[in-house]
Amino acid sequence: MPCHQFIQTTTRRDLLCASACGFGQLALAALVGEGARAESRSGAGQFPLPAPHFPPRARRIIFLFMWGGPSHVDLFDPKPRLKAEDGNELAGQSVGSDRDQLGKLLGSPFRFAQHGEGGIWISELFPRLSRHADKLCVIRSMHTEGSAHGEALLRLHTGQANLVRPSVGAWVSYGLGSENESLPAFITISPPRGHGGVQNYGSAFLPATHQGTAIGSAETPIAQATVSNLGNQRLKPNEQREQLDLIQTLNRRHLQAIGHDQQIEGIIANYELAFRMQSTMPTIMSLNDESKATLDLYGIGSEPTDNFGRQCLLARKFAERGVRYIQVSTNYTWDHHKKVKDGSITESAKVDRPIAGLLEDLARRGLLEDTLVLWGAEFGRTPMVENGDGRNHHPQAFTMWLAGGGVRGGLTYGSTDDFGYRPVAHPVHMHDLHATLLYALGLDHERLTYRHAGRDFRLTDVYGSIVREIFA
Repeated sequence: MPCHQFIQTTTRRDLLCASACGFGQLALAALVGEGARAESRSGAGQFPLPAPHFPPRARRIIFLFMWGGPSHVDLFDPKPRLKAEDGNELAGQSVGSDRDQLGKLLGSPFRFAQHGEGGIWISELFPRLSRHADKLCVIRSMHTEGSAHGEALLRLHTGQANLVRPSVGAWVSYGLGSENESLPAFITISPPRGHGGVQNYGSAFLPATHQGTAIGSAETPIAQATVSNLGNQRLKPNEQREQLDLIQTLNRRHLQAIGHDQQIEGIIANYELAFRMQSTMPTIMSLNDESKATLDLYGIGSEPTDNFGRQCLLARKFAERGVRYIQVSTNYTWDHHKKVKDGSITESAKVDRPIAGLLEDLARRGLLEDTLVLWGAEFGRTPMVENGDGRNHHPQAFTMWLAGGGVRGGLTYGSTDDFGYRPVAHPVHMHDLHATLLYALGLDHERLTYRHAGRDFRLTDVYGSIVREIFA
């Protein structure tokens, strides 16, 4: 005798609908919706582009990363009292610390002067950059967590040091895509291989196509750097196209069989992008199309500016071709636990002329208006001495500056105490900086989310406030 107490299901979808009061179907609907959202954003370089949340002030970001942590009190945050009390013990209570004594103070050996109509204070170590003072918005009140490079770099590049999170460039790529279908949205030039390594430009749980395309590494001179696996010396372009078509047919067939899979979707998009990049990247990487005057502007062909000058010029070339987020990194040479005076002189000489050249070049090409240039590092250095003539890591207070992209030039925002130990006015946390960068690009940091492992993730996690005062 047939039993009529159970509903006969014919498909898996019917089973999900009929069992557990339909909760299975609700879960399926959520997964399908998530897949559709991811697919709409999954292809950097695929059109139509995702729309920003509101009109942007900038279309792209160039981040000049000084790996190791420059000393803010020797470059952009002059402290007369620190210099006057050189050699004295710093009492913890004078800067809000629970410790009785923090160590002996080390005054800056460098002269400072005000520059431009805004009166930006800049050390003598940046004579060429100081000519562009009215383009700069200097934030003196940055602070973060993590006194070790590894943690601080991950917070700078991904917003968090725990778990594996997408990098800033990956979030920008996810939110906006690339304006050039033959180039990725996120390129990192000479990225650090230590202190987080690939995580600093990775995509984590975002679709794989949003990971940064790395050119060389910080330890390799950029003139010798290449993009891994970009060329094929064995097959002609038409043969590569036939091979790729076969592989992509198999990939799409597999994707159709299993349903949504962001990794396979990312592979498909990356294969197509890589094929197009073979003809695009060599032209950009070559500097043969640049005039001698432009090369001289960046300090290319002379020391000690050649390497960083090439990196900055490449950043401009990628910017004018529609790359959304470009990072340029120094080697791990700003970590001055000893000889902070000599080290600051050496490293500033490498980057001063190239950075000034980049700002001038962007401005005269009309790119600075919609390009946001960011300069900085994972933290600053202590006002106290270490090892006789060095400074230790200092995440409690440091300086970063921005230029272009709608920010107010000639502005000094925030301040630290008389020793440069803590912010005392308008503190800006790393989460605030990230929220502000996204805001400049027309992205709401609270709305730019991706659902992963049962929750919505964002670059700023549950933190972050936009620093609106720095915009014109």
